[in-house]
Amino acid sequence: QVQLVESGGGSVQAGGSLRLSCTVSGAFDSNSCLGWFRQAPGKEREGVARIYWYRNWKYYADSVKGRFTIAQDNAKNTLTLQMDSLKPEDTAMYYCAAGPLGSGGYCTTSPQLYRYWGQGTQVTVSS
Repeated sequence: QVQLVESGGGSVQAGGSLRLSCTVSGAFDSNSCLGWFRQAPGKEREGVARIYWYRNWKYYADSVKGRFTIAQDNAKNTLTLQMDSLKPEDTAMYYCAAGPLGSGGYCTTSPQLYRYWGQGTQVTVSS
């Protein structure tokens, strides 16, 4: 079992920044993936940023490249998501998830393949 607990959501104006954190505990295998996903009302859950924990290889959705940064803190077993230049379309519930490593060290965007999930944290960006 892997436990994931998110924190750091909130409300901000467009152009602002927020930093999300996810504390990882339990039987997490470093040779796997952690990711941030988001889901807006009426929309499907989508992958925002993922990381192959052991290699620190990072993957981003096109919609957040250059604005969001995923990072790991091995000492604290924490995953973070620094979100800058936020837009109203970034408004969603954000989730931390743990899942298997894909071929070639790739971390998939498919939420169905991630087994463990946190409870989510709300991010609201106003215009």
